[in-house]
Amino acid sequence: MKSERRRDTQQWILDWLVKQTGRVQNFANDERDVPAEVKSYRMIHRVLYKKARHEEDIARAAERAGHRHTARALYWRAAQTYREAQHAIFVDDHPEKIFLHGKLIECYDRVIALADYPIEKVEIPWEGVQIAGLLHLLPDRRRAPTILLLPGMDMTKEAAPNPLDNVFLHRGMHVLSIDGPGQGASNLRKIRVGDDNYERAASAAVDVLAVRPEVDPERIGVCGVSFGSHWGPRLAATDKRVRGLATTHAVYGPKRAIVEEASPRFKQMFMYMAGLHDEDAFDRMAERMTTAGHGSKITCPTLMVTGEYDPLCHLEDTAAFFEEVAGPKEMWVFENEFHRVSSKEGIAGMEIYPFLADWLLDAVNGKYRAGHRRIVLVPQKTGAGPYSPAVKSVYLPTRTEVAEG
Repeated sequence: MKSERRRDTQQWILDWLVKQTGRVQNFANDERDVPAEVKSYRMIHRVLYKKARHEEDIARAAERAGHRHTARALYWRAAQTYREAQHAIFVDDHPEKIFLHGKLIECYDRVIALADYPIEKVEIPWEGVQIAGLLHLLPDRRRAPTILLLPGMDMTKEAAPNPLDNVFLHRGMHVLSIDGPGQGASNLRKIRVGDDNYERAASAAVDVLAVRPEVDPERIGVCGVSFGSHWGPRLAATDKRVRGLATTHAVYGPKRAIVEEASPRFKQMFMYMAGLHDEDAFDRMAERMTTAGHGSKITCPTLMVTGEYDPLCHLEDTAAFFEEVAGPKEMWVFENEFHRVSSKEGIAGMEIYPFLADWLLDAVNGKYRAGHRRIVLVPQKTGAGPYSPAVKSVYLPTRTEVAEG
């Protein structure tokens, strides 16, 4: 009896790590992602269902009582828990996955109904299928800069932006988040991710944005999170309508670290997203999934954000790709951090999204000119975060030397 993947035989180790750490990946982080009740991976979706249902029940009671803001916050929380629950299942046509994803949509629909601004469900035509998106619009729907948000492989369009505190809208920008190939609704529709089709789907999203009356087509930016840091640069390299790119939670360069060195769950999940059951075929696809060689085609202002010891993307790969990028560019390296750089000490516990939104607004407004180059080592416990002085390099000994200019 042969396992589908070579490292599937490590499942008992992953189960032990889930029990001990409350995590299925990124084990360098200390906080738990799943409740202590979870003792093995296969428990995750049902334990999270109980948690989400409790949150939803309170939300519905708050709504019945006329407490709109409380209800909205709880529906948002329940939607995120349902999102995590459904994501733990990577099997096509699984009835519990379909049910849990439906609950995610049900709760998010209540968020939309109770929101302080318009959130519009959009369907993006692309190569004979429809890509689902959520378009968050400024209350007055004025013509404004717009950000295309590309979620990571463990996210869906409902994960970001936060509708309770939409940092893009606060800065006068609309934002569209999509379920690209292999994500969220696309999974259920069997729209598979390949080595180069996500950027084509994202370009179709730009097509939709460019003709919207609310969107200034000359000021479209892209924000990519985690695997979105791979898809974002690939999009910017081929679609010159992208006028600014900011990515975080790094997956730049080759994919060896994420699919061969990190938790086996990454390959399990990505093979499901790709609709592949042949590991050798997936490995051949993964070899083609790199940002290397695409940087010279990126001419828009580009921000790359990474943790110094990100296990999914080694610093050397991030730095190499940074050197490739042809346009104005910045790289922020969070000292002593790993894949997740949001809510860390280096930025005083804040999420990373406000910083990305600020940078993108500056980018689409033309602040960064040709030749702009800035590397920041974000200190862990001191300093001014990404506003700290630029350094010459991410490597010893010049990583502590302030760059000129």
